[in-house]
Amino acid sequence: MRGFLKLFLALAIVGGAVAAGQGPARAWWAARTRPKFDTLVAERGDVIEVINSTGTLQPVQSVHVGAFVSGPIVGIHADFNGEVKEGELLAEIDPRTYRAIVARDKAALAARRAELERGAARLQQARREEDRSNALAERNVASISESDLDQAHFTRVGMEAEVVMAEAAIEQAEANLDMSQANLDYTKILAPVSGIVIDRKVELGQTLAAQFQTPELFVIAPDMRREMRIFASVDEADIGQIRLAQESGKSVQFAVDAYPGEVFEGKIAQIRLASTTTQNVVTYPVVLSTPNPELKLLPGMTAEISFQVDRRDGVIKVPNAALRFYPIRDHVREADRAILDGTAMEADDQARGEAPSATARAEAEGERKRRHVWVVEADGLLRGIPVTAGIGDHRATEIVSGDVEPGQRLVVGVAPKDD
Repeated sequence: MRGFLKLFLALAIVGGAVAAGQGPARAWWAARTRPKFDTLVAERGDVIEVINSTGTLQPVQSVHVGAFVSGPIVGIHADFNGEVKEGELLAEIDPRTYRAIVARDKAALAARRAELERGAARLQQARREEDRSNALAERNVASISESDLDQAHFTRVGMEAEVVMAEAAIEQAEANLDMSQANLDYTKILAPVSGIVIDRKVELGQTLAAQFQTPELFVIAPDMRREMRIFASVDEADIGQIRLAQESGKSVQFAVDAYPGEVFEGKIAQIRLASTTTQNVVTYPVVLSTPNPELKLLPGMTAEISFQVDRRDGVIKVPNAALRFYPIRDHVREADRAILDGTAMEADDQARGEAPSATARAEAEGERKRRHVWVVEADGLLRGIPVTAGIGDHRATEIVSGDVEPGQRLVVGVAPKDD
């Protein structure tokens, strides 16, 4: 009997110990299995919305200088990167052939002028003979016949025609001389504008054949220090915002690989209407203008562009990861699980439905701005806060409305469990 009592007492003591430790054990296990969340802080600050693109730097104007006449190059007076003035000599083509043609045409013009003088003298003689014949006819001199009068008259008319032909021959000779003189002048290649030689495509001694195709000798870029252009392609979905940025005069920032860490500024000069379609993606060319006083920006450089399309100062902003976070049902308190259910049903409806109308798409765009951010309650579960999102950048998004305060910690993910 005493042994039985001792056993019963021992079992009671053990059962009491187990019962007493069950509550703390459950609490420890609940704390052990409770999920932990990564959080970031909501802040008050500035949000700048940008659209990123790439573009190529080019001069405002590229003047291609060619040759009008053929022949070997006998002189080059401009080189790569050289600055030239308008009218400055760039190169020379061998002028000997064209000088000979000018001399020939001068001689031909002199001969035509001599023929005019001879014709004028013969015309004067014919006029005098006609006057004498007419005078004798008026005196009724029997030796003057009608045929003699006709011969004197038509001789004078013929001489007048020869003088007209001689004058026309002089004009033709003068035109030939002007052409040959122009060809001689074309042997000197002059700069049509002031600028920088960005390309030279001819070498000393090279023979040009301009009669087949106009050879290109130099490329000159005027005003490269004053202005450079950037040609970018922007997706059609962003063109509306780009146009608003242009109308409001917002600046554009860009960087080039040649100067890492340095940011350049420009402005939108033009949004061209000539669209390009590549693999069903429609883009529009956007032209930017930027000063280049130090000639750091060179033709052909690739620019990484950020179009500033909107800005909000001193607003509440939350990390983008907080807006992207989507919790699982078991981590959310009971009162907010309907949020997840409604989102799932809406997603299923969209998956089964047809393409929405234009009005529906516009309404959906407004609904897309209505989101939820999540905070951790004292019991470890998540509570959803409805918010309306505004503009955003690569790190944070403006909160237009919603019960979010600066300094509030928002869930951005589930932390990995400790081993």
